[in-house]
Amino acid sequence: MVVLADLQAAASLWGWSRLVLGGAPLRHAPGLRFAKVLGSGAGGGFSPRPSSTHQGLFLGFEDQATALHFADRSAVLAGYRGRARELLVAVLRPCASRGAWSGAAMTASAAVPAAGAPVAALTRASIRLRHAAAFWRMQPAAEAALAAAPGCLLAAGLGEAPLLRQATFSLWSSSADMDSYAHSGAHQAAIRAAYGGGYFAESMFVRFVPLRLQGRWQGRDHG
Repeated sequence: MVVLADLQAAASLWGWSRLVLGGAPLRHAPGLRFAKVLGSGAGGGFSPRPSSTHQGLFLGFEDQATALHFADRSAVLAGYRGRARELLVAVLRPCASRGAWSGAAMTASAAVPAAGAPVAALTRASIRLRHAAAFWRMQPAAEAALAAAPGCLLAAGLGEAPLLRQATFSLWSSSADMDSYAHSGAHQAAIRAAYGGGYFAESMFVRFVPLRLQGRWQGRDHG
């Protein structure tokens, strides 16, 4: 599950407290196996300058039923809903995965989506300090290409820690559109440089089948 929130300005202090508390408020959620509370760049994008209102959650559950129960009844999500200008809740099932996050890998449990069906993706990386400057020099071109990519319905920049632990969540009209972006232009150049140069201490890429999308993000309704 991915949750994206843009909090009301009056709730920014509450939002910072979520980042400080991390996974503690989630520890009793039924079926929760993995949790990350994430900040975001300015405007909910990929800027190294942090946003005071945008943040997200990446949550792994033992099965679909517990994920849907959390989406519908969690007091944690109720807290976000009551304070957010915009909130998107995406219940997802992985159909392909490689790499790890904090040593934990994700097992694919869904069939590859049919041609023309929506698909979502999450990429994350722990960037080695000595390569951080080079990584962020490539970021503006890759971000511009993502925003203009045909079939990209949503893209959000997230971070577990400023500058060095970054993630991207994106939603696409189809796998073909996502693959076309991934294998062309600035994004492909950045990936080749990052992996060829050993920029990452750890990385993970997961492709998902969206099971349920609910809410609004950057002025667009999803669901």
